[in-house]
Amino acid sequence: MPSIDLTGKAAVVTGSGRGLGLAYARALAAAGARVVVNDVDEDVAEQAVKSITEAGGQAVAEVVAVGTAEAADRLVAGAVREFGRLDILVANAGILRDKVLWKMTDDDFDAVITTHLKGTFTCARAAAVRMREQGEGGSLILVGSPAGQRGNFGQTNYAAAKAGIAAMARTWSMELGRAGVTVNAIVPVAATAMTETVPAFAPYVEALRDGTPLPDFLRKGEGFGTPEDCAALVPFLASAATRGITGQAIGIGGDKVALWSHPQEIKAAYADGGWTPETLADVWAAALGAEPQTVGIPAPKLPEA
Repeated sequence: MPSIDLTGKAAVVTGSGRGLGLAYARALAAAGARVVVNDVDEDVAEQAVKSITEAGGQAVAEVVAVGTAEAADRLVAGAVREFGRLDILVANAGILRDKVLWKMTDDDFDAVITTHLKGTFTCARAAAVRMREQGEGGSLILVGSPAGQRGNFGQTNYAAAKAGIAAMARTWSMELGRAGVTVNAIVPVAATAMTETVPAFAPYVEALRDGTPLPDFLRKGEGFGTPEDCAALVPFLASAATRGITGQAIGIGGDKVALWSHPQEIKAAYADGGWTPETLADVWAAALGAEPQTVGIPAPKLPEA
C-alpha cells in the first residue's frame, strides 16, 4: 500500500468543531487535504481551524447548521471558493435527543432525523453534483453507528437515522460508481460525550481525560478507543489507493477495525401454494425461529473486580 497522500484535495467535514469530527478533519489535513471545518458554534469552529493550521495544515471555517439544502450548498460553495474544488465529504454532524418511544416527542424525532439523515442526504447530494461536474471522482464518507446496525434502547431517532445512512451508502455506491465516486459508511466507537453516558464506559472515559490510557480489554476486546483512533479510516477511504472500496460499512475503534455485514437472509422455508398462519407457526417453531437474531449493542465485557 503506497503512502496516503491527499495533497491538492479539498474536503468538507460536517460537525468537525470537536470530538470525532475534529479528529477526522485533523487526519485529513495531516495527509495533505485542505479542509472546510463546519460547526454551529463560530468560536468552536475557529478554534478547530486554528489547531489544524498551527499543525501545518490548511483549513477554513463554515458556520452553519447542517440539514437544509441551503446549508449543504454553502458548505460545497465554501470549499470551491477557498480551494477551487471538492473531493471529499465526511458527513459527520449529529445531535442526540434520547428518550424511550412513549416519551419521545415529534420535535425530538425530527431534530435528530433532520441533522443526521437529512443532513447527510443534502450534503451528499450537493457534493455529488460538484464531483460529477469535476469529472475526477471523489469520496463520500458517511458516519454511521453501532446503534444503526443493531438498534439501541432509548434511541429510536438516532438508530433510525444511522440505519438509513448505511442504506444510503449502499445505494449511492451504485448510483455514483460510474462517476468514480466511492461511498462508504464508517461505524466509529470512541470515548466521546455520548459514550460517557454509558455507565460501564464512564469511569474509563473520565480517567482518559486525566491522562490514563484505556486498558487493552477495551481497546481490543470492545474496539473502544479515542476519536483519534477512529480518524485513520477517513484519509484511508479518501485516498486513490482505495478506489475499489465502495458500498461498505466499516467499523473502527481502539485497536480494532472490522467489516460489518449487510442485512441478508439467513434461513428460508418454502410451502407449495403459499402459507397460512398455522403453517407459518409450525415452520417458525421447527426451523426459522430456532435461533432468532439478537438486538441491541452488546454490553461491554468488563474484567471481574
